[in-house]
Amino acid sequence: MKKKVLAAFLATAMVFSLTACGSGSEAPDGDDAEQSSDDTGEESGDDAEQQTDDTGEETGDDAGDKSGEKIAMVTDSGDITDESFNQITWETVCAYGDENGVKYEYYKPAEDNDEERINAIDLAITEGATVIVMPGYLFGPAIAEEQETYPDVKFIGVDLTEGDIVNLAGEAKEIAANSYICSFQEEQAGYIAGYGAVKDGYTKLGFLGGIAVPAVIRYGFGYIQGINAAAEEMGVDVSVKYFYGGQFYGDETITARMEGWYSDGTEIVFACGGGIYTSAVEAANNHNGKVIGVDVDQKPIIGDICVTSAMKGLNAAVYDALTAYFDGNWDSLSGKAEQLGLAQGEYIGLPTDDDSWGFTTFTKDEYETVLAGIKDGSISISNDTENNPEVGSHVSVDYVQ
Repeated sequence: MKKKVLAAFLATAMVFSLTACGSGSEAPDGDDAEQSSDDTGEESGDDAEQQTDDTGEETGDDAGDKSGEKIAMVTDSGDITDESFNQITWETVCAYGDENGVKYEYYKPAEDNDEERINAIDLAITEGATVIVMPGYLFGPAIAEEQETYPDVKFIGVDLTEGDIVNLAGEAKEIAANSYICSFQEEQAGYIAGYGAVKDGYTKLGFLGGIAVPAVIRYGFGYIQGINAAAEEMGVDVSVKYFYGGQFYGDETITARMEGWYSDGTEIVFACGGGIYTSAVEAANNHNGKVIGVDVDQKPIIGDICVTSAMKGLNAAVYDALTAYFDGNWDSLSGKAEQLGLAQGEYIGLPTDDDSWGFTTFTKDEYETVLAGIKDGSISISNDTENNPEVGSHVSVDYVQ
């Protein structure tokens, strides 16, 4: 399956039930892990969990054992129904395993800390996992510790950077030959979303970030750069409110701030940072406002108020890394830390399906022109996360404290 088609399919698939995702091995006995097989898709168990189909039959190994190989996916602080990184990672593992006859299973740490993530990885390897897939920067210490403990196991960390690979003592560690990590050039996705919003006629925009980690900052600063490029090109004046909520979830306080923004004339908010988008959505619904989603196509989740989503191809990155491993090309990834963008493949973009294209005047042809400019370098986007982006005379940015 071609990457572009796969990415579109998996992004859409996120909104469906996970009961179709199976596991190619039996659930472990005892208190450490329990099988999750009820028809609601609800999870059970503390340290590790397994997904089966509604009949209790195992899936994911139709084409054979693949010489004893098994993929394990370990969740971070969320679970496989989080409509975000954990869910799309699990669905990608499901897709790869089913297409290629490889067993797979997911594990949920008992608590949100490094020790329990390490325990979950230990359990997965004890139960036969040969390659471990982990989404998110929280896995940096776990990879640093486990790559040395299990040199024959392959570790794939997605949305991590070299700076995240530190041991439990906080000491920086090199990425071992049995590990591969990647992050994304989120500034490209943010740029396209901001550019498209201004081209579509929005002149009062907002950015609601979660915690000011590098990925969130890159999204936001790319967004400002795209807004500036379109405003300068069109000669229109644009104002932007910019705020980090300091958390990855929405609450009454964040919602109240968003209510104030929309009441004050803000037309559209790019909500970037886990579940914090729920506050922007609630406020937008109350004030006839719009939002821009993040990471995946959030239109099926948010509804028609979602004009577009600034997406990064976590699904493509996971699928490509698994393909490299099972095709015998691990050497192409061994010990590497990559930052993936449009120059490397279909790793960045906006959803272009008619159902998800919420722009009215910004066209798909214009979108493709922007993509081409980023790919060939004629559009330059800074990835500086230390300094606020420079803007021209048509753009004013209020960095709210």
